[in-house]
Amino acid sequence: MTKQSRGAEGSRDRRAQPRSPDPHWRTALTAIEPNKILIRGYPVDELMGRLDFGEAVYLLLRGELPSPSIGKLMGAVLVSSLDHGVTPPSTLASRNVATTGTSLQACVAAGILGFGPYHGGDIESCMRFLDTGLGLVRNGMTYEEAAHEVVEAYLEAPPPGFGHRIHTQDPRTARLFQMAHELELDGEHIRMIGSVERVLNRRHGNDGTQRIPINVDGAIAAVCADLGFDPAQGNALFIISRVTGLVGHALEEQSRQTPMRQIDPKDLIYDGPADRRLPETRK
Repeated sequence: MTKQSRGAEGSRDRRAQPRSPDPHWRTALTAIEPNKILIRGYPVDELMGRLDFGEAVYLLLRGELPSPSIGKLMGAVLVSSLDHGVTPPSTLASRNVATTGTSLQACVAAGILGFGPYHGGDIESCMRFLDTGLGLVRNGMTYEEAAHEVVEAYLEAPPPGFGHRIHTQDPRTARLFQMAHELELDGEHIRMIGSVERVLNRRHGNDGTQRIPINVDGAIAAVCADLGFDPAQGNALFIISRVTGLVGHALEEQSRQTPMRQIDPKDLIYDGPADRRLPETRK
């Protein structure tokens, strides 16, 4: 075999080999360079002091800056799930772990692991539930007819986003819907969940004694779906918000209580500030 033919054969062999995959992977979230941090293309130091936390969360998760109205509603969504006392399983988990004297991150991680379909995970389920109803609307049903259809699958228990073990009318729900309406951000998901609520309460009686309210998870699901969030992002918003409450409970447990105590939430005595109102400048 001549040198030329060997070279041609070697060339053919190289062409026959599959091309190596690109060893790089891609992200569209954040770019880091020396002395420079870009979040979705915006320098973080320019965002600081100009975006509030809700607007920044929207930017990171959705990729673009929110309008002022959307940013305000996003902030309300995050505040709505900030904390709900000592009785939720996640809070009890954080406090129980905190009694051992372990690190703050371990306490918070224990609380996050306490989230599930019945606590913190209902937002995603409710968004999918509402999308099922809206699919029927797009196929020609009225909202009322679609609500009847989707509720039929929940004869033994309320649909996701409905019912609460403490509240017969969740104050957070009413406020989120009020804000969405005032900011002209209420859309088809809010209309769908309202239709479901009316159907449920007609089925359970009109006297109000068996009223099944929309809970805060349902309100967040409807509001955020109308803002364009997908179901998985709905649960993310709850996690982002509630981590703050878990931090507060873990720190309080370790600073105010004795180590290794047995925690019974029924023994709780609240000794914080009494009912008070925001100053006029904050309204």
